[in-house]
Amino acid sequence: MPNPPKANQWHYPTDIIFGENRIQELPQLCAQLNIHNALIVCDQGLAKFDFIQAILPLLPESALFSEVKANPNGANVEAGVSAYQQGKHDGVVAVGGGSALDAGKAIALMVGQRLPIWDFEDVGDNWRRVKPEGIAPLIAVPTTAGTGSEVGRTAVIVDEQSQLKKIIFHPKMLPAKVILDPVLTLGLPAGLTAATGIDAFVHSFEAFCATAYHPMADGIALESMALIKQWLPIAFSKGSDLSARSHMQTASMMGATAFQKGLGAVHALAHPLGAVYDKHHGLLNAILLPYVVMTNRSAIGDKVETICRYLDLDIQKSGQAFEAFMEWLLAFRMALKIPHSLAEIGIDEIRAQEIAAKALMDPSARGNPLALNQSDYHALLIRAIRGELK
Repeated sequence: MPNPPKANQWHYPTDIIFGENRIQELPQLCAQLNIHNALIVCDQGLAKFDFIQAILPLLPESALFSEVKANPNGANVEAGVSAYQQGKHDGVVAVGGGSALDAGKAIALMVGQRLPIWDFEDVGDNWRRVKPEGIAPLIAVPTTAGTGSEVGRTAVIVDEQSQLKKIIFHPKMLPAKVILDPVLTLGLPAGLTAATGIDAFVHSFEAFCATAYHPMADGIALESMALIKQWLPIAFSKGSDLSARSHMQTASMMGATAFQKGLGAVHALAHPLGAVYDKHHGLLNAILLPYVVMTNRSAIGDKVETICRYLDLDIQKSGQAFEAFMEWLLAFRMALKIPHSLAEIGIDEIRAQEIAAKALMDPSARGNPLALNQSDYHALLIRAIRGELK
């Protein structure tokens, strides 16, 4: 572990209302935040789900906005801001997976700003350009267990012109209230349960291996990985198991809390791949993870050994901790029916150099244990496309 720096600053999450059927408390939470006419934000796929239709009567003065893509873009945010202003809303309730939560956070940010959203990209002190008094009050209601966006201060939004995912940041984008109700995740299909669940694992793994000093994040990341190892297979095979769903929601939130420490090459590649190919972020992370682990091997040996001990993996059987972890990870993915290569989801090598260049510039790259160059990212991506781990 590195020596602690002489100065640091940590920010940890918000009010979490956790438990079965806690969604019924949404009206009281809105009242606490003086939200009387909410804009409910969800993605296109969720708008007709039963739980969305059940939420609407809880807030009879509210309106539903569902023009959000799986990878939300600037146009989605602009449309949401327009709906907010035209409806004279006074707060945002974001319901859904990472796409809806990120869109909801971005809409809440932008309703009172004069500058374009890209001026608030998480670069340097851009966040200081925000008029904080213009940010709408926000409640987050996650319906998946993966991104953990409900406890984050950022939103990942696609810039359609550059085909880049850009991270928009402001401390007040952190939702004021979060309802963590596992009942809302019962309808999540097995495939999405697996992809979002491994997404949460990637958040914790990359945070634990990131180069910054943040012992609180390390502890949370380890426990998150342990919860996912135990409970994701159950949530995948027995989607009605509320204990498994509860633990996965908690692990997801923990992963997003932990990655305040940093992320790495998995996300650096997944962001441009998602922007260019419009693929599911969690699935991209799930496919990419073992290839990045292999690439970072020389820099993460001690970290992986700690993970193996915490996850109670059989190091003696494989001889070394790294081999034991890789053996478990590949078997874990296979049991969850995650594709082994990017080619299996329709990604080819034609734009590999472009993706590598964008990965190098992605903010997540800063936390990677090894300083990778564009050639490294290109080689890593080619191996992930072809399914070649060595």
